[in-house]
Amino acid sequence: MPPIDPVNLLRQLVAIDSVNPDLTVSGAGEGAIATFCAEWMTRHGFEVHRLEETPGRPSVVGILRGTGDGRSLMLNGHLDTVPVAGYSGNPFELVERGDQLHGRGTFDMLGGVAAILAATATAGRNRPAGDVLVTLVADEEFGSLGTEEVLRTFTADAAIVAEPTNLQLVVAHRGFAWFEIVLTGVAAHGSMPERGVDAIAHATHVLRALDCLAGRLSAGPGHPLLGHSTVRVSKIHGGTDEATVADECRISVERRMLPGESPDSVEQELHLLLSELAAMIPDFTFTLRRQVARAALQADPEAPLVRILEEHATQILGVAPGRRGEPFWTDAGLIAAAGIPCLLLGVDGAGAHEADEWTTGSSVRALTKILVGTIQDFCIAGPAG
Repeated sequence: MPPIDPVNLLRQLVAIDSVNPDLTVSGAGEGAIATFCAEWMTRHGFEVHRLEETPGRPSVVGILRGTGDGRSLMLNGHLDTVPVAGYSGNPFELVERGDQLHGRGTFDMLGGVAAILAATATAGRNRPAGDVLVTLVADEEFGSLGTEEVLRTFTADAAIVAEPTNLQLVVAHRGFAWFEIVLTGVAAHGSMPERGVDAIAHATHVLRALDCLAGRLSAGPGHPLLGHSTVRVSKIHGGTDEATVADECRISVERRMLPGESPDSVEQELHLLLSELAAMIPDFTFTLRRQVARAALQADPEAPLVRILEEHATQILGVAPGRRGEPFWTDAGLIAAAGIPCLLLGVDGAGAHEADEWTTGSSVRALTKILVGTIQDFCIAGPAG
């Protein structure tokens, strides 16, 4: 059987509109690209499952069954891309400029998807002992509903997420939590403010307290790869008109978390901060609502998968890949929270969410080779991770 060229596969993936419809009303969604990947995996001997709890937002799981009791490995990539409005050129055509491959999704992250598919099918020609699960998911760019749906049914001993990492190992990233603070006051005419309770005035106390919290976070111990956790106000709204004391003020807060911090712990931190204000300030009334929260990622640097992936990356690249952390969040956080040891390795390039997005053919092919070797060495009998 001839070798699989991941660049040719990437060309076919880029040609399919898979813009996330939650980011723009014109987004086509993942239906067509999920069908393409399902049919491709079927032709290459995978056991294929299509998951679609949310109509029109399918994810596809392809399982390459092993021969025995080896370790199982999950390879995760997302099928959705960001909008193409303002893109320079035809976003759905792979344009080669030397080693650079331009087109929407080449970098984030259809280059990684192409490498996952090509690597797993190639490794499957010498069937590994353990199962390999290819999870190609919807909606990573907005709500991560695809990976959440996959994890309700499927698991593995370890996982690699092929988000773009410039061929470096990402072994940690921050988590995040979004909260809304609602301050409740009492409306009154602006000429007689003493008759009311000004929710905006109370908001100034909250802002000062959050500034103090930000200072404590930045002065505390940092993570060697991620630095310090942060807190910031992202939105604020209050009042109805110029002549009325505001009876409500809403403050949106973003809290970026380090490994070891949890959504529950940072919610308790904010609740304590607000409760202390309520004890000091007359008529200070608040409600704290958690909106979205995702835990941070921290891979065990001595885990078998980390060691094996690093060995094969060094062999293919001719130099040991760096290990780094990322300030942003990825679906790897969900996978790790489900009890599956996880890290990230992906292609080189630039332009994610920009008007000109590109990866390199050499990095797509290198990632494919690294994943082939990793599958063959990891999916044998042994301890998980």
